[in-house]
Amino acid sequence: MFWNVTLSLLEGFLATIKLFVLTLVFSLPLGLLICFGSSGRLKILKTFLRFLIWVIRGTPLMLQLLVIYYGPGIFFGVNVWGTSGNGRFMAALIAFVINYACYFSEIFRGGIQSIPVGQYEAGQVLGMTRRQIFTKVILLQLIKRIVPPISNEVITLVKDTSLARVIAVYEIIWNGQAFIKSNGIIWPLFYTGAFYLLFSGLLTLGFRHIEKKLSYFK
Repeated sequence: MFWNVTLSLLEGFLATIKLFVLTLVFSLPLGLLICFGSSGRLKILKTFLRFLIWVIRGTPLMLQLLVIYYGPGIFFGVNVWGTSGNGRFMAALIAFVINYACYFSEIFRGGIQSIPVGQYEAGQVLGMTRRQIFTKVILLQLIKRIVPPISNEVITLVKDTSLARVIAVYEIIWNGQAFIKSNGIIWPLFYTGAFYLLFSGLLTLGFRHIEKKLSYFK
């Protein structure tokens, strides 16, 4: 029984890792774009993005998952996701990407604003363009400053992936709960915690290594 449970949870954990990795791949660059847009000079875009960030940060991720998956069918009468597992996974991915991109954008914005204005002015005096100032002067300092809050959000993402089960995405928690219905045993659900702890522990070690590599920016 233990081996069967482990294999089932590993299958669900692969779906969890897939959702986790794809969320990071898309949400980090999107978050940077949202950061630039919400801090830019185009007033309409800035207002829209700040409103979006306010809504995303002010509502539960579970509710956002339900709105994105069921919303098109409720409001437009069209089930754009279909009934397959791929459709549910895509809906979950979009919800996670939008949610975490908004959080990452605020981390990026805080990091950029923490850089002293004098460094921008010094770059301008040297004749550097805005792009050169950002890439050659600001970027490396920005990365060091945002690593701790980014690592916190990334580890939170590991646990938040369990919310995908509300739209029947077969991740690890879903597979653990299935044993309660099929076999009447609850310990596989608690067993899932070992997978989360191991994955979060590896990420924590990885981010500590990154922080040490960036420690020369003091």
